[in-house]
Amino acid sequence: MKNKLLGFLLFVFVTSPSQSQENCSKYYPMKEGSFFAYTMYDKKGKTEGVTSYTISEVSTDGGATSATFDLTFTDKKGKEVYNSDYTIQCSGDGISIDYKSLFPAQMMKQYEDMGLEMDISGTDIQLPNDLSVGKELDDANVSVAMKMSGMKMNISVDQTDRKVEKKENLTTPAGTFECYVITETASSTTMGATRETVNKLWLAEGVGMIKQESYKQNGSLLNRMELTKYTK
Repeated sequence: MKNKLLGFLLFVFVTSPSQSQENCSKYYPMKEGSFFAYTMYDKKGKTEGVTSYTISEVSTDGGATSATFDLTFTDKKGKEVYNSDYTIQCSGDGISIDYKSLFPAQMMKQYEDMGLEMDISGTDIQLPNDLSVGKELDDANVSVAMKMSGMKMNISVDQTDRKVEKKENLTTPAGTFECYVITETASSTTMGATRETVNKLWLAEGVGMIKQESYKQNGSLLNRMELTKYTK
């Protein structure tokens, strides 16, 4: 159970595209029924799996808009590994992602029933509308403390040195997009062991995340993920 949960947490923190309403963020579209498929590749370019997101529900209350996402991950053989759903909120001049909202209520209840206590804290990740080359973005972090049957496990993820590096055109199987390239350093610590990577994110107006790559500190590629299909 511990390994399954750890894998889910790290996957969500690093890869979630977190779309939001267009009048909140011009970079991420919002429409019920919108579908996004991202194919994941290892460092040698071999397919590791596909993560699919479908916007199943959109609602507005006051100045905030909530969106429910259905997520499905299938492995390289097309077998469904897991599925979940989560809700995010959007307001103001961009998006602010509360990591707590990425934890599906159903999954949380399942682990609570098993006796797992979980405490989540941190600083939301911000993505403003006024991106420009050279712009520095705020750091973000999340910490998860888990306890079960006297055993404790702590996980933390820090996203630092976030900045807009450049603007360029990028082509994937889903099309050609004009993107801002955002770079960051990501440090994940589990039970005292820390792993640090450098991430690059390609972001297109009106579509959202187009591609993401992760590198070791020495510059060698670890993995990549790119948009291979979308409808809205």
